[in-house]
Amino acid sequence: MAIIALVIVNYRQLIARYPQGGGASAAVGEAFGDGWSFIPIGALVVDFVLTIAISVSAGSSAAIAYFPALAPWRLLLGLGLVVLVGAATWFGHLGRLVFAAMTVAFIIVSVIVLLSGLGATPQPVGTITGAPGHQPVLAVVLAFPVAMALATGVEAPSSAVAQLGQLDNDGRRRFGQVTLWLTLAIVGTITLGLSLEAAYLQVGIPPEDSTQIAELARLAAPGPVFAAFQLVTALLLLSAASSSFQAGPGLLKALARHTNHEGETVGILPAAVGHTNTHHTPYWGVVLFIVLAGAVTAAAGGNDQELVLFYAVSVFLSFLAGLVSMAFFARKDHQPGFLILNTAGALVVTFTLVANLSRGLPLVSLAAALAIAALLYRAWTKAGRPRGIRNAAAESE
Repeated sequence: MAIIALVIVNYRQLIARYPQGGGASAAVGEAFGDGWSFIPIGALVVDFVLTIAISVSAGSSAAIAYFPALAPWRLLLGLGLVVLVGAATWFGHLGRLVFAAMTVAFIIVSVIVLLSGLGATPQPVGTITGAPGHQPVLAVVLAFPVAMALATGVEAPSSAVAQLGQLDNDGRRRFGQVTLWLTLAIVGTITLGLSLEAAYLQVGIPPEDSTQIAELARLAAPGPVFAAFQLVTALLLLSAASSSFQAGPGLLKALARHTNHEGETVGILPAAVGHTNTHHTPYWGVVLFIVLAGAVTAAAGGNDQELVLFYAVSVFLSFLAGLVSMAFFARKDHQPGFLILNTAGALVVTFTLVANLSRGLPLVSLAAALAIAALLYRAWTKAGRPRGIRNAAAESE
């Protein structure tokens, strides 16, 4: 949690510099030139696709943990949820309201589970072994990227703050920075609480058709609370998928060729990905993300655990780009304190990224992000290198 706090402190600085949104792509573009902005943009595209795939797969796991009979249909259930959530996105931005409501519901039910567990009797569940599979240091290194996946939500406020048009720059700064600290407090408290309670109640590696958090809730709480916990968990995950179904096509829309307020034709992608329906949803962008997320979900067999490390790579590539840019600004502006802070954050993120990539398969995620960045860069050069591409993330909706 201390390391995640370090990343958050750095991103507070990023939000302070870019209160109109843009995140890492805006920082990289200002520091090193617009062309470099495509690296965090490519990482964001991969991030959105993997968020959808992981969320629907984890939502399926939550349902299967309560209804084990659904286990043989895991992949079909995951693919069906990809299509269902994507199609629902065509009807506008209600997903954001649902996401907020489900977040509150999840927090409330999680607190009830934690409090219920205080009076539960420890009972070994799943596989518990006293013999580690790796040397302690190696085990920490291998587990580090998984734990740091908790920090993946840090990027969102730095980009989403652009949607708060009713606030001035100071208001957006305060809102974004408070959101970061609330993220740390809420996620940290619930995660540590559930982890400590799982250890106390002796909840080990869960059976194949369940999850550790589901087994904890089953053991700690009464039946109705367990059912409510699984329900809000699944709905929260599907809301997260819905959010990415809005953000991903919105980013493509911002990059599509269109006429701006000055009457100029700007953008680098085909105009079709920017076409919207009556609910302002870029429908072809949604279709593209349904296809991509469905393919990723199918490749993983609907298993969310297979995708977590791939997901962390794309997010931490974006983190690294943003932190290196902020270190550049600190050095340029002669701010040694910020330079030390930004450099420390960049080193931690680099370690996480390298540890993750050392597993081998997550290299696919890095290659995908860089390939998308290269394709976008090529389209940008063919379009005459239009200015302002660094602000694409801020202009997406």
